[in-house]
Amino acid sequence: MSDKRTLIMEIEYDGTRYAGWQRQTNALAVQEVVEKALSAAFNRPLTCIGAGRTDAGVHARGQVAHSILREKSNIPDEKIVVAINSNLPEDICIKQANLVDYKFHATSDAIAREYSYSIHTRRSVFLRHFSNYYKYNINLDKLDEVAGVFVGKHDFTTFSKNNTETKSYTCNIEFCYWEKIDETHRILHIKANRFVYGMVRALVGVMVDYARDRRTLEEIKQSFTEADRRKSSPLVTPEGLVLEKVSYEQDVFR
Repeated sequence: MSDKRTLIMEIEYDGTRYAGWQRQTNALAVQEVVEKALSAAFNRPLTCIGAGRTDAGVHARGQVAHSILREKSNIPDEKIVVAINSNLPEDICIKQANLVDYKFHATSDAIAREYSYSIHTRRSVFLRHFSNYYKYNINLDKLDEVAGVFVGKHDFTTFSKNNTETKSYTCNIEFCYWEKIDETHRILHIKANRFVYGMVRALVGVMVDYARDRRTLEEIKQSFTEADRRKSSPLVTPEGLVLEKVSYEQDVFR
């Protein structure tokens, strides 16, 4: 192995007990736990950068992160996943990893991300950490009527949280639709070239308000042109949100 290579990892985690992906000084984050596992496996301090800063309580099935290895390792490439996972808790797992010689950045090289959001209206102990339970009346079939409104290139200022680091709130949504699991359970699937802070949870909040007859399609469409967060609906809770996949120009795990 050369002295400097980039380790690319696909990571899944249950975000229930974490304060999000990004390392924090006063709370436990997924990034910190992964970095400790990396450092233990390679026997030296290592950091990593993730493709998406998932919020507290949000999960990931396909988070991608990279770490720069500046020294040779005695771990065979095919044993790296096992070595890292042996230092991780049960709610975080490296699904696959690849060592590459080319420059790669998990965040800036990403060309698309996919999320899902689950809601259910029949109480279930098995869904409580991974789906948003609605006790009140909601017409789940109406969710399909509004989802398509968001497809395409739009300014999502209205449907986001303010972030001083965000220079543009324009995103291009490739698809946005609800999958029917059964009469009481639906899952949103949404893919875009980029997402701004709080965007998916804001969009689901708007769609839920529409399904509750609290908003009209005309009002929602008009909100795109107003760029006014006061026109949004309350963000839904984080437990139903999953970062499903991060896409790149090439298959980074091939």
